[in-house]
Amino acid sequence: MLGRRSGSPIPRGGPRSDRARTHPVAVKLSPFFSSLPNMALCFQQAGAQGLVLFNRFYQPDFDLDLLEVVPRLELSRQQELLQPLTWVAILSGRVPLDYAVTGGVKTYLDVLKAMMAGARIVEVASLLLKQGPECVRPMLADMQSWMEEKSYESIAQMQGSMCQGHVSDPAAFERANYMRTLQSYLPLETRG
Repeated sequence: MLGRRSGSPIPRGGPRSDRARTHPVAVKLSPFFSSLPNMALCFQQAGAQGLVLFNRFYQPDFDLDLLEVVPRLELSRQQELLQPLTWVAILSGRVPLDYAVTGGVKTYLDVLKAMMAGARIVEVASLLLKQGPECVRPMLADMQSWMEEKSYESIAQMQGSMCQGHVSDPAAFERANYMRTLQSYLPLETRG
């Protein structure tokens, strides 16, 4: 949206929205919006069917020996999953869109967490780059075993079951939980 002032509404209707309704559109977002729920609603009202949370910006590095700007690819780490997981859990059930989680997905448990938060899609690019496509089959088998053990008949049955609207402590997703989270911190030397 070049030239659009921050906070100004996305226009509704018109040919772009009509085209979006006949061709599925998902918007890959960065985590740097000041009001992500409002932006999600604006994209939904403009015709988007899905959001991908979150885009990772690949930033160059400086080679101080050659005095050049060089590309640097850092694959995602598992702890990066927490941010998109939290936002999907908050938005799911509030803004009617399909959600995709990207970043930090390393295990079948991560995929299950994303589904339970409300995602319909999980991207595993870093895992595929590291292990190749052969990592997918065991991941799916482990998911199936877990689901059978927990008596889930389908992904649809679990989808959104741990979103903010369905958990026993919805405040766990909000800033009000900040102090409780800090108080739960244990220094490395005291962890088991």
